[in-house]
Order: sequence, then C-alpha cells, then structure tokens
Amino acid sequence: MASTEALETVIKTYFSATRHLDVDTWLDTFAEDAVSYDPVGSTPLCTSDEKRQMFEGIADLFERVGFAEDFVAIAGNEAAVKWTGRGIAKDGREIVFEGIDVFIINDAGKIQTLYRYWNPNALLVSLETK
Repeated sequence: MASTEALETVIKTYFSATRHLDVDTWLDTFAEDAVSYDPVGSTPLCTSDEKRQMFEGIADLFERVGFAEDFVAIAGNEAAVKWTGRGIAKDGREIVFEGIDVFIINDAGKIQTLYRYWNPNALLVSLETK
C-alpha cells in the first residue's frame, strides 16, 4: 500500500497539472493500466490517449481553467476530494463548477482507478448561456 504522503503527493500533482494545463504531468499521475470514470456513468477511459483527449477537450473550452482541492480525505490507498473548477470562458465570463473525485492509488503511488462525480452537461450549458 502506498503511504499517506504518496497519496497526498499524487493528488497535489494531479490538481496542480490541471491548473497549469500540463497534460503530460497529469497523465503521469496515472498507472499505465489505470481506468478513469470521467464522469461516473460514462464510458471508462482506459488508455492514455483517451485521457489526453478528455483533458484537452475540457481545456479547449476555456481561455484558462483549473481545478482546486477544497477538501481531501485519505483512508488506506483511497482518497476522496471535493474540488472546484474555475475557468475563463472564450467570451471572458468566469465559470465555476464542482465535483468529487474518488481515487484508488496503487502501491507505486499512481492513480489506478479514478471515479469523477460531476455534471459535464451543466458545464456545457453554463458555457453556452450568455
């Protein structure tokens, strides 16, 4: 089992990479065979290319965007994170959206499974509303 410090590090790196739009560092937080349910209920993202496409798809909707950890709870090799996404839309409006991520971290300190609970449709509606 990865240490609490390893979980804290991978979570901090994951969220920092979103704020810097650093897709390569973000992808490096995942194990090679990691599965991401983003959002939960959608088709799982199993390859790095699928995860990259999702990251870049969200980033491309904004001039600037990033996610911040509001609350982190760690238990064993799992962590739950309540987060807030903030971005500047292409038309200059500030957009705020929220969600909860549940991480399962492997012994190497990499994300093995990610469950993201959020509503991308609500985000798209807020980006379209003027």
